[in-house]
Amino acid sequence: MNPLAELDQLNLEPAAKIHVTAMIQTLVEQAAQDAQTIAKKDAKIAALTHELAYYKRIRFSHKSEALAPLQRDVFEETWNTDMSAIEAEVEQLQDNSPSDTVTRPKRPRAGRQPLPEHLPRIEHRHEPESCTCGKCGKDLVKIGEDVTEQLDVEPAKFFVHRHIRPQYACRACETITAAPIPPAVIDGGMAAIGLLTWVMISKFLDHLPLYRLEQIAARNGVILSRSTLADWVGRIGVALLPLADRLTWHLLQRDSLHADETPVPQLDPGNGKTKKAYLWAYRSNDLQPGPKIIVFDYQAGRSGRHAQQFLQDWHGHLMVDDYGGYKALFATARAHPETRLLLEPCIELACWTHARRKFFDLFQASQSPVAQAALQRIGALYAIEAEGRDMSSDERQRLRAEKSQPALTELHDWLQKTRLLMAPSSATAKAIDYSLKRWPALTRYAETGDLPIDNNPVENSIRPIALGKKNWLFAGSERAGQRAAVIQTLLGTAKLNGLDPAAWLSDTLEKLPTWPNSRIDELLPFANAD
Repeated sequence: MNPLAELDQLNLEPAAKIHVTAMIQTLVEQAAQDAQTIAKKDAKIAALTHELAYYKRIRFSHKSEALAPLQRDVFEETWNTDMSAIEAEVEQLQDNSPSDTVTRPKRPRAGRQPLPEHLPRIEHRHEPESCTCGKCGKDLVKIGEDVTEQLDVEPAKFFVHRHIRPQYACRACETITAAPIPPAVIDGGMAAIGLLTWVMISKFLDHLPLYRLEQIAARNGVILSRSTLADWVGRIGVALLPLADRLTWHLLQRDSLHADETPVPQLDPGNGKTKKAYLWAYRSNDLQPGPKIIVFDYQAGRSGRHAQQFLQDWHGHLMVDDYGGYKALFATARAHPETRLLLEPCIELACWTHARRKFFDLFQASQSPVAQAALQRIGALYAIEAEGRDMSSDERQRLRAEKSQPALTELHDWLQKTRLLMAPSSATAKAIDYSLKRWPALTRYAETGDLPIDNNPVENSIRPIALGKKNWLFAGSERAGQRAAVIQTLLGTAKLNGLDPAAWLSDTLEKLPTWPNSRIDELLPFANAD
């Protein structure tokens, strides 16, 4: 019913009727405005909810290999940040002005992981203002405690070690005695072991250029010039070189390895530009016993002779991609890179991830049913590997003989038959040919229980370097690249063996000046690994 029509039926004074009519009109207009505000807010919440659902879909439901692993790491950080921001906006809209038309579900929260037990605890006790009851005045009795924990961090804190060595004289023989200055990794340097470790870890593990470390120190009122920092890095690199050489020796005692390479820009001073150098990586096989080792070798180019020079007379199973630079290592007439004496050829292992990627790219481009079928068949091979992940070498070999080899035979027959139906120059034919041409190398792993199915372990070890390149942009010189390879070798091996690289480096720099060369293996970043 119209409220204004009802108002006419009331016996009101004309002035009062006008006043009431104005009030009713104001309320009606206010209600209309409130309805518009609520509608706009509901629309905004709906849009944000839709956007949040989109981010959750691409964050948690993206297809395998939809992005390269490095890209996925970077984008996941952005997705998580955006999702939190959107949730906060929705909460503000819902809490500031409640809307009757919008149901506000309770925000689901994942259970928080307990904070690490090894971290020191600083207790803050919060007692009530009074130990008596606020209602009756009687004494309160403790019945329990509510304990919450917050994680905190103290940024880089600079402090000074002051070493005081009193001097004592003998009046009788006129001699002076004082405690000797212990040898240090940098004689006479002002940097303590903790500062040297911070610089090395920040530069080579966190990929912070020296000018950023200079700025961090300056914010704390400490002047550390880039030239001083660079001097420390150079000297530490030389001091650690024997350890990296020893790691290389241990790596070459293995009979199966991974190998890969990644481009690194190097400054070309004569032209004022950069040129392309390469960081070669060689990694131990995780399926074989012994500590894990990753060795980086910085070279000015991608020529296969660099791999030959590194491996020298080594021979065994070598897991690589299809890059032609490795082919000479598998040749029957393989020659030593220096003596030119004939050597036993290496045995090639091919990577199933690379073979799979050909079909994945094809499926992404055209939704090819052939590519989809190939992906499913290759996925079955990886399911077998997952089943045998925790088995011994003998058990895994029996599993592969029972399941992997028949699956590979069936896949080979299917590829050959499918290839006959494809046009020679088609994308499907090229994807199939990649696998068929490398078939012996692709299937060799299944004949044993301790050879890998793909080259992922070494690619995963290279990935942090690729991310770091975005920060340090280029290597300043070939010597700088070689020095970085030495440090990355040691820190990378420490990480692979579950060691804290900073703790290992600090301990090693402390011991290194007086450590006998005959016991150098005890300093390697896997000596105390479980």
